[in-house]
Amino acid sequence: MGSPEATSFSSQKLLFRQLFEKDSSTYTYLLADVSHPDRPALLIDPVDKTVDRDLSLIQELRLNLLYAMNTHVHADHVTGTGLIKSKVPSVKSVISKASGSKADLLIESGDKILFGNLFLEVRATPGHTMGCVTYVTGDGADQPQPRMAFTGDTLLIRGCGRTDFQGGSSQQLYKSVHSQIFTLPKETLVYPAHDYKGFTVSTVGEESLYNPRLTKNEETFKGIMKNLNLAYPKMIDVAVPANMVCGLQDTDIN
Repeated sequence: MGSPEATSFSSQKLLFRQLFEKDSSTYTYLLADVSHPDRPALLIDPVDKTVDRDLSLIQELRLNLLYAMNTHVHADHVTGTGLIKSKVPSVKSVISKASGSKADLLIESGDKILFGNLFLEVRATPGHTMGCVTYVTGDGADQPQPRMAFTGDTLLIRGCGRTDFQGGSSQQLYKSVHSQIFTLPKETLVYPAHDYKGFTVSTVGEESLYNPRLTKNEETFKGIMKNLNLAYPKMIDVAVPANMVCGLQDTDIN
């Protein structure tokens, strides 16, 4: 887990960068089709604190940012989509319709998000929150291989997101992972929204064998989640109201 090749590489078509925000241990992912003349790009789970860094990188790489996307309504940081749109008004914000949040594009399971000749498939993976989705790179000979799954907080490396607030359900999360993520090819790369132990990437095969929670049966998993006794998220009262408008709240920009 965490080889440099997995965190930053460029194939003939896909340019990929994994970026990190240390205060919330959040990963932001930049994907672009560099074989397309327009060099279209998207960001997954941008953070308000690192918007300038991300936009500077996009400019340096001569990319055209189309979408700023969230996997769910985050409780531990404020999304960067609002700031991004204030600086690059052509960018469209994206979040699931089931989240109840606001965005330019409200997506549902089965939707495809196109950027150049590449696309992401939307899979509904509720459980951590009601509106969680996993974005999966396309299935096809002309799409990047191995496939990549951006799992948000639904599936973490050797863990998973909590299920005790924001409409969470341990039963739903278990079913989401087993039906929508563990059914992907074993070599599919797993890129979560967070990591707290220094891991950067896993695979579907690894998590289906070694994830200490999700390899258990459903009843055992529900018992584990019920007894986590986690602290109330310190940012939740600020982050959730802002993120319910997908970062499109009034922003004070100098």
